[in-house]
Amino acid sequence: MLILLAFIIVFHITSAALLFISTIDNAWWVGDNFSTDVWRMCATNTSTCMAITDEFNEYQSIQAVQAAMILSTIFCCVAFLIFILQLFRLKQGERFVLTSIIQLLSCLCVMIAASIYTDRHEELHQSLGYRMEVSKGQYGYSFVLAWIAFAFTLISGVMYLVLRKRK
Repeated sequence: MLILLAFIIVFHITSAALLFISTIDNAWWVGDNFSTDVWRMCATNTSTCMAITDEFNEYQSIQAVQAAMILSTIFCCVAFLIFILQLFRLKQGERFVLTSIIQLLSCLCVMIAASIYTDRHEELHQSLGYRMEVSKGQYGYSFVLAWIAFAFTLISGVMYLVLRKRK
């Protein structure tokens, strides 16, 4: 049982780390001489970065992605804290339902964020606010990590739902 508990904790921490990296790192959309995410666009050859503001087309979509990724990260961290609390407070044989619900909310938020970005990426990168051509890029590793984090949080949420507290 102790090995299973250690595996679940490591799995949850990995999910949180993936969410933090995909939210913070500047690699949702990359090209030969630029990288962009939901916060800023950086030119790699001049090492200059520019914040994404309301002068960009589809800024509301970017804000929705930002909000959903932040919520997802917060939900994942809160779920971990509640899991630790429930580990010591639940009676034997009860399920970690509250932890599961919050982790599944995290899963839903990251899915919403990645789905919005997937759907709106063409319009997002056609904006005149960019100082260079960014439409000829491709998805970066932060975007891929967001989808991997979706799978990890989904699996983690289901594991908590099935898991019972045993001795």
